[in-house]
Amino acid sequence: MARATSVSVSKFTTAVQAAVKAAIQRHPKFKMDPPRAITVSYLIRGIPVPDEILANVTFAETQEFANDVAARVGGAAGRAFAIAPRPSPKGAILSLGGHVILGFPPPPDVLTFEK
Repeated sequence: MARATSVSVSKFTTAVQAAVKAAIQRHPKFKMDPPRAITVSYLIRGIPVPDEILANVTFAETQEFANDVAARVGGAAGRAFAIAPRPSPKGAILSLGGHVILGFPPPPDVLTFEK
């Protein structure tokens, strides 16, 4: 299978939105709107978690939610961008400056993001 060298930001955002919607159904404490944007920093791609949700979930629940989103995005990326199958990625949690971002490391095959 061909290896991806670039990814459409539009397709990637759609994949993240679908992954978050599905994860919300499995993790009802994370009642939040699907992201309209994706943060690209700190070596993860992620979404911010509203403070009112963080006040009512454990770290373990937050990690499970991040893992669910990462696995779904990883699966969608493989189908949408012809990336060879690999083990499900684990979610990442970044807490910095009073903000928590749930994310996932970028796929190693992806070199650039394009609009």
